[in-house]
Amino acid sequence: MHKCLQGIKFVCFLLLFTITSINAEQKYNDAAALNGIEQAKGVFLIDFKTAKTTAFYMDLIVGTYDGFKLQGVEPEIVVVVIGPTAQFLSQEAKPELAFEYEESFDSIQQSIKALAKRDVRIEICAIATDVFNVDNDKLPQELDVVADGFISLIGWQTQGYKLVPVF
Repeated sequence: MHKCLQGIKFVCFLLLFTITSINAEQKYNDAAALNGIEQAKGVFLIDFKTAKTTAFYMDLIVGTYDGFKLQGVEPEIVVVVIGPTAQFLSQEAKPELAFEYEESFDSIQQSIKALAKRDVRIEICAIATDVFNVDNDKLPQELDVVADGFISLIGWQTQGYKLVPVF
């Protein structure tokens, strides 16, 4: 009987959580900022020093893409990775990063795949992969290695993509 009561409490919690989530989605929107916009072009510059932060923001970028779609705006998003973040995108962690990277590895790899399914281009700077000794052959196929992340970033901005710096 006690387990049954716990089960009922759990189901009630889930129901309350679901109702609260639905209401939160309906309560908040970006209508003022998106007024009259049918398409949004953004380039995210990411430069993080930890795998945990990388995993967190990669997931947020997936959510940002989905948020645009939910609000009727067609997003065109590019992610440009520079600096130490390059170490955390590899499909194989370096031994010195293994402990920290292990916790976030699956999340980062899932976000890479989720972004690719949404046609988000993810670029990684070859200078960063060189400086941080990342084997480009061990990067997920969804990533595009570019010669210089800064040049790429300037190119995307020149094409009308709005900069979203995240570091």
